[in-house]
Amino acid sequence: MVTYSGQIQFETQGEPDIIDITTKVKEEVKASKIRSGIVTVFCTGSTGAITTIEYEPGLLKDLPNAMERFAPHDAVYEHHLRWQDGNGHSHVRASIIGPSLTIPIIDRQMPLGTWQQIVFLELDVRPRNRHIIIQAIGD
Repeated sequence: MVTYSGQIQFETQGEPDIIDITTKVKEEVKASKIRSGIVTVFCTGSTGAITTIEYEPGLLKDLPNAMERFAPHDAVYEHHLRWQDGNGHSHVRASIIGPSLTIPIIDRQMPLGTWQQIVFLELDVRPRNRHIIIQAIGD
């Protein structure tokens, strides 16, 4: 059993940045030299999320619109009342979507669907320097 750890780092502009990190994750899986196993993609921080989407203009608009419906900016958030930082909705959205994604590695590749990309969602109200941990285990 082999364990590999890597990192992706980038700057965001704040919400609603949706950043396609598929190519970078594929590079880390290749660097891991793992033939069969799993890779976890994990966002450090409590206002970012990792998921998969079809990275196309329609969904790049639809996803933020959907998030606005389930955790609107203008709702009352105790977090915001306590800290006055304007990102209570960001924490709620990140908690619902989640900070990580686990993907199988088969024959040294991730078996993603034809239109499936791995994305980072910036949910905070301000630009951030983000660190994404890539950890693969397997043979």
